Amino acid sequence: MKSKPEPGDLREHALRFLARREHSRFELARKLRLTGFAQHDIDVLLDEFEEKKWLSDRRFAESYVADHRTRAGNVKLAYDLRQRGVNDAIIESVLRENRDTELERAHQVWQKKFGSAPADSAEKAQQIRFMQTRGFTLETIRIILTTD
Repeated sequence: MKSKPEPGDLREHALRFLARREHSRFELARKLRLTGFAQHDIDVLLDEFEEKKWLSDRRFAESYVADHRTRAGNVKLAYDLRQRGVNDAIIESVLRENRDTELERAHQVWQKKFGSAPADSAEKAQQIRFMQTRGFTLETIRIILTTD
């Protein structure tokens, strides 16, 4: 195994990562740095990929939300996207497009996990904590718990 990757391998590695799934620029740069490529070379390549529309933080965010929205609320989705280097403007825009399904998604998550209204305050607190860890707002959780 080579101790230092060849500069020509950079494009090949980047395309291999992108062929598997969408990546944010931040994620892809991190993976390429861990492989041993120089930051300057990575930045130049990723600029080119963005110009060619092969790499897009917006497309990544849309894909990520589509894959994870059945299990998570907008709070958690936003947090996860920030951790992956997506800027707040893109996050807000993508989540705004999915906001109308937040209550429905929360109800499905709650129904799958609990299925019935809490019997006492301890059970209610448990359900609230669970739903909060899934990234749903307290307002959404209250609506779910009062409608069932």
